[in-house]
Amino acid sequence: MPTFMVSLRRLAALCLGLLMLAPPLTLAALTPVETAQIHATRATGSLLLLRGEGFQKDHELRLDADIQFLEQTMRVLQSDETLYRLHLQLVEELRRGVAFGPGEENMPWRYPEELARALRDFLSALRAHPTASPTEVAAKVEYLTVQYLSRAYFGGFEIAREQPNTYLGQDERQLVPAIDQEMQALAENNPKLTKIQARWKYLRGALLDMNSLSSAAVTSSGRPFAPIAVDRHTRALSEEWMALE
Repeated sequence: MPTFMVSLRRLAALCLGLLMLAPPLTLAALTPVETAQIHATRATGSLLLLRGEGFQKDHELRLDADIQFLEQTMRVLQSDETLYRLHLQLVEELRRGVAFGPGEENMPWRYPEELARALRDFLSALRAHPTASPTEVAAKVEYLTVQYLSRAYFGGFEIAREQPNTYLGQDERQLVPAIDQEMQALAENNPKLTKIQARWKYLRGALLDMNSLSSAAVTSSGRPFAPIAVDRHTRALSEEWMALE
């Protein structure tokens, strides 16, 4: 057998051995960075629900609680001046969204774009933090749900198109398959994820139907949007995710 063929076989065997020795993908301890991502997207979703559902008091209370949870997490997180400023900007945009009142005519037409930018900028700064977690499953699901609620209530959501390789620059076409793979890999070594997987199975169908490619505010299937149900299941999923740690 030629020498180069022997070398290739030895190299292939070595690579296979290294793969077999690689540790399985497991849940890492939930970091303040990941928690902050979850609470930031949750707060944004709460504002969308508040405006979209006619300023119900329970939605307003939930928004206030989400902002408080985010602020508590930021006190734990060692943030630099930029991250601190972007956090304040996001909270300011959330408060602005309430101050406009329930009338759509009172809300500036550029506001949804400004809110989306404030969220993206804050999440981007969080992901650049030295203690950022490689596992962002719940943050990705919450971010997709913000896109869904924004399409349902405002007609669209501007993702970070300059970051196509991060979840901030992706919609359901990239994120749903990515979350599928991550969920499956984690579940192989974490039987506690069974309940979370069941919730994701429901959510993925609705999120895949979002129809982000279309400028019209209609789903791919033509069925009505279901923002309340999607929001409820997403919030339960991220609650269960945070409780795993």
